[in-house]
Amino acid sequence: MPITNRRFLLSSLIVALIAGLLFTPGLPGAFVFDDIPNIVNNQTLQITQLDADSLAKVAFSPQPSGNMRMLPTLSFALDYWRGGGMDPAVFKTTNIVIHALTAFALAWFFLNLLLISGVPGARARWVAPALAMAWAAHPLQVSSVLYVVQRMQTMGTLFLVLALWAYLKARQAQIEGRSGRTGLLCAALLWVVAMGCKEDSVLLPAYTLALELTVLRFAAASPRLASRLRRGYLIAALAGAAAYVIVVIPHYWQWDVYPGRDFSTWERLLTQARVLCMYLWQILVPLPQHMPFYYDGLQPSRGLLQPWTTLPAIALLLALLGVAWRLRTRWPLFALGVFLFFSAHFITSNVVGLELAFEHRNNFALIGAVLAVGSLLAHASLRMRVRPAMQATLCVALMIALGSATMLRAHTWRSSLALERTSTQLAPNSARAWYLLCADYVESGGGAVRANPLLDQAIETCGTGATAAPYALSNLAMLVVLKTIRGDVTPHDWDRLQQRMQTMRMTVDNRGVFLLLMTNARNGVKLDKHELLKALETEVQRGQLEPFNLASIGYFIKDVLAEPDLAIPYFVQAIKAAPPKDPLPQQLGAELRTEGRPDLAETIEQVGLARRVTADASRNGNP
Repeated sequence: MPITNRRFLLSSLIVALIAGLLFTPGLPGAFVFDDIPNIVNNQTLQITQLDADSLAKVAFSPQPSGNMRMLPTLSFALDYWRGGGMDPAVFKTTNIVIHALTAFALAWFFLNLLLISGVPGARARWVAPALAMAWAAHPLQVSSVLYVVQRMQTMGTLFLVLALWAYLKARQAQIEGRSGRTGLLCAALLWVVAMGCKEDSVLLPAYTLALELTVLRFAAASPRLASRLRRGYLIAALAGAAAYVIVVIPHYWQWDVYPGRDFSTWERLLTQARVLCMYLWQILVPLPQHMPFYYDGLQPSRGLLQPWTTLPAIALLLALLGVAWRLRTRWPLFALGVFLFFSAHFITSNVVGLELAFEHRNNFALIGAVLAVGSLLAHASLRMRVRPAMQATLCVALMIALGSATMLRAHTWRSSLALERTSTQLAPNSARAWYLLCADYVESGGGAVRANPLLDQAIETCGTGATAAPYALSNLAMLVVLKTIRGDVTPHDWDRLQQRMQTMRMTVDNRGVFLLLMTNARNGVKLDKHELLKALETEVQRGQLEPFNLASIGYFIKDVLAEPDLAIPYFVQAIKAAPPKDPLPQQLGAELRTEGRPDLAETIEQVGLARRVTADASRNGNP
């Protein structure tokens, strides 16, 4: 290995080491938010022995996050086995290692990118690790690395970077007159692996197109190959655009609000302009106070001027894209960075009804942002004739600043209580932050019992959250539960909850309130039966619940509240909404007969029979 490559190998290893160490203040940390359903409560991951059968069961079992994310799911199971249980530090350590590996691979990708762009070798060998370090040390990465479930994103980024590196090497070979087939095959295989981590890895062709439009320019030693590249990408782009217009938009477009959301497709698209500008602000001014982690308090744009920042945000993004397009030949690295950033957000900022904002969506997009900003700084230093020693000094100072901000933010992830306290300060309108802080107080004090020394603090927190986030139900519902435990719940508390349930949009979080109330009642909290029944009725009327949830409410009323007659309407709704061959009518009928209620059993069985008869008639074409 040449000495220059050995030196670069050492520098890239140092980048990887530092990239990992920056996040260690977040250890041991805790599982948070989506970690709970996807990892902590996911019994499929809890393997006790490492064999082919156990791993196959994990790989091919249905998963809460989706069945395409096989590789991260397998790694979660391995962490469970390796740690002997759900040890957050073990899981987070794996995330840190993945981040360090990505930083290492990114340094080599940047080196090849800079060299093929015409940057002198000596300069490229220190700029490439600097760019990789800027990506790895950015505080926006904290919620990707220390938020365990986002391994799906970070692992996908690792294989995407490797795929782009392989593609770049293959295209370099083609420019020099060699076939490049091995590199293209490696890129394709790595793309498949990335797709097994997260679905948005499908965007790899958009990233390679960005490379061709800027740095590579569809060049090849063979004119025939260059022509085939141009035609191939043109056909692929037209086919993708046609599929988007003909298939994707009709499938996902909602003129009314998405199910479980409080915004339509049009409102989501308008809002994403503000969200992307927010991401750019966080990237350019990476202060931890600009990154609250929870964004459920972000209000959708209802029009071009509602809020007024919507239209300027759209104009800014269009101007940025326009400038990048015009400069794609003069400043190819800047244009490439802009195109990568926007391409990375194409799915998450589009018509699919996802949540409006999440920081981890920038894990790959930050590569483009770092490249664009680095290119601008390089051009500025050349124009201002900044000496290399001063450039190096400023670069080191920037890395120290980024690393310090990252370590400071990682420190807030050292425990769930520290994270939620910080989140309520940075996002005072976030219902999730207040609710989770309240729940942390309850758990830290010994659970939902009257003797909990932190009960008063939890109640005060939920009360503050209920006022700060008037769009949400979770804090009000928890307030009713905790005040019931303390013994001073009032009719006004229930009325306030009922009124909000009748008027608030039933988002995913709001629809889950019935589970919160039912779970606490099952655990012995003496909630007022009349008020609880009233709340469940309102939830069913407005929540558009699935048959399983309707049946759960029915069983809760029958078994926990001991009101089987009042439970029947919920069972009837569940049966009518369920598939015709659902076994609920027979099972429930048998249970009711065993419990001495043959009259109710007959009612349920008749509803099930009618459901099957109607379905058979519909299949046979009879009215």
